[in-house]
Amino acid sequence: MRRLDFVFFDAGGGHRSAANALKGVIEQQGRLWEIRLVNLQEILDPLDIFRKYTGIRMQDVYNVTLQKGWTLGSPQMTVLMHGLIRLYHGSQVRLLKEFWKQGERDLVVSLIPNFNRALRESLPATPLVTILTDLADYPPHFWIEQQDQYLICGTAKAVEQARSLGHPPEHVFATSGMILRPSFYEPVNAHRASERIRLGLDPSLPTGLVLFGGQGSSVMPAIAKRVTVNAQFIFICGRNQQLADQLRGMPTQYLRYIEGFTNEIPYYMHLSDFFVGKPGPGSISEAIAMRLPVVVERNAWTLPQERYNTEWIREKQLGVVLPSFREIDAGLRELLNPANFARFRANAAAITNRAVFEIPDILETLLPSGTH
Repeated sequence: MRRLDFVFFDAGGGHRSAANALKGVIEQQGRLWEIRLVNLQEILDPLDIFRKYTGIRMQDVYNVTLQKGWTLGSPQMTVLMHGLIRLYHGSQVRLLKEFWKQGERDLVVSLIPNFNRALRESLPATPLVTILTDLADYPPHFWIEQQDQYLICGTAKAVEQARSLGHPPEHVFATSGMILRPSFYEPVNAHRASERIRLGLDPSLPTGLVLFGGQGSSVMPAIAKRVTVNAQFIFICGRNQQLADQLRGMPTQYLRYIEGFTNEIPYYMHLSDFFVGKPGPGSISEAIAMRLPVVVERNAWTLPQERYNTEWIREKQLGVVLPSFREIDAGLRELLNPANFARFRANAAAITNRAVFEIPDILETLLPSGTH
């Protein structure tokens, strides 16, 4: 039995989601691997100064920041965070070493940024694999460190970044995209027209899915107010009940359906024609997998690690990147122009992302030979 640790945290939902998706596929494949999910936040809780002084974990502060849209100055905050991580580096390594005493691992797989140096130093004799759950790195010291580790990258840009930092080609692996839950590869057994009717929508109108992650976003009501195009919308509010109530109470000139937290994102994407949201790597990858062109925003409020994603969208011609969602109506008119929409949709359909099925084979090659 091969023993692998998947390291994640809950600062944003993508890290836990990727770990669970990968674990699920490995189990479906019947590999004789024992997968342990390791929440780094729980190990490092004693060092969490946010929790010490406010009672709120650092990862939860991050999630509230996203929910409220308080992301202006996030590049500077990232520099400050990295300074704190360096300050507590020795203590992080000590806590991690204590944790690893619970049992030897054949492979440690990191699905998180910022702490890969501490992971490497705490377990120097065990192979460390970092799977980037962003389309690209945000150097320095975000995903890719100059140390002995393997890197699994979902874009050519990330591969180029890893090699430019001196990682040998045999330590850098390319996949066809980001990790998606297996449900995104399964057919949705729902008739689009009848399901739209069931949700109170018009079966024939262009339908947009508005989604800003598991916490929702304060920008969603502003988007809802500004739309005048001939379309209808499904708003996914996540765990933000106040946001869902606010949207339900808003008068609009178009049909809409409001949903709270749900695991049925493939279903709602199946009912939709396009996606509106932040340029998070998970959300846009899910939308593209479901053949949905996207409308996203890039400006000073955009998280620095997500800014490359907007360049990728433009480069691949997968949708519209706005300077602000204040221009959502003009952006939707551009997207829904028949010639543009056909091109964006064809480009989305041309992308095949099988990363979640490719990665187990890569991990197999990295397991020490004594465990085969």
